[in-house]
Amino acid sequence: MRSELERDFERFKRELPRDFPDHVRAAYGVDLTARYLGETVPHPIGKGSGQLSLNGGQLEDDAAAGLAFVVLKTVIAEDEAGAQSMAAWAIHETRMKVERRESGAGRAGWTVTWKGRGWDRSLDEYLALLRAGRELTRASRLLVVPSVKYHLPRLAEAFRDPEYRYTTARLAEAWREPPLLVEKDFSPTLAGDALAGERAQIVRWLRDVPERIRAASPLPVRLAVKLMNARFDDAFQIEMMDACRGADALVCFNRLFDTEQGVAYGGWDLSDRNLRVLDIAPAVRPGLTGTGNICSGRMILEYARGGCESVQLHTFFQVPLADYPATQGSRTQRALHALVFHPEDGLVAGMLELGARGALERRGGELHFLDVAARAHRQS
Repeated sequence: MRSELERDFERFKRELPRDFPDHVRAAYGVDLTARYLGETVPHPIGKGSGQLSLNGGQLEDDAAAGLAFVVLKTVIAEDEAGAQSMAAWAIHETRMKVERRESGAGRAGWTVTWKGRGWDRSLDEYLALLRAGRELTRASRLLVVPSVKYHLPRLAEAFRDPEYRYTTARLAEAWREPPLLVEKDFSPTLAGDALAGERAQIVRWLRDVPERIRAASPLPVRLAVKLMNARFDDAFQIEMMDACRGADALVCFNRLFDTEQGVAYGGWDLSDRNLRVLDIAPAVRPGLTGTGNICSGRMILEYARGGCESVQLHTFFQVPLADYPATQGSRTQRALHALVFHPEDGLVAGMLELGARGALERRGGELHFLDVAARAHRQS
């Protein structure tokens, strides 16, 4: 199988087949089926909310490449009059800068820096993009999910429910059929804001926001919450997970925030912290999605060992072309090729290794990606 994997790695450098999960299953007896927000997807690799998911052309390219799912750029909630309490996050993006960042332990990784935050165009334009995503989802070409930043009050302040009602109703109108899938974004820039300086305030948001979104929707809602890395210790990250019991899924965890430079960042410091928190969490819950420094198939499996049923990437779709082993194809195709088929660090190689050493058992003659996460659930 190693020699066959090396051959596939070489031939897929020129063109990655869109149905590569079927090929992996037939050739290696490895079932890459994964889950995001309760939806079954053909493999665990999706695209996180950001600049790479803000127009229809990007969605079409990702569908053609065979990506599992995409979370749209985060829209800022508004009320019927167009007022946005979180308008400070509707900032136009500056040019993204892809650069090396050394971790505290001296390990060099990639990070992407930009000054913008959320969707800075109209809600109507966002809904048009969501409808395009809905058609891709209906055709089983690509699961597309909107991301929203709603009003977050201070402790003594009430929630601005008109924002929740109006924006959620418009999303449901565009999506049309239940369930409405939504990702609630607690962005890394929020972690650097004074608004997120009190633990009790954050816990209140995580406890109350999911039910407010459900109450605001005319359709049944399935909700993922993308948790930030707060400016507190690891124990508080676990407290945040526990507070968010009203969500159907958690995305663990958004980028770190550099208070000196005023920017969010990734790299090895991010994955080290995220995996450490997942490892010490006293109870691993279903519905976890990992994110942060996912630069290899083996890193995907590290998150799976922490209970994650899928992963979201952003930075690895933007590294210099010379860093991808593939010589042709879109960036999404080149990233998928490296993540899945690299003969040493790819997802298939990692799954086969788990099977060879007895850490993962075959069922029906196949190794199953979701069994890696399920094993973490059982151990808890």
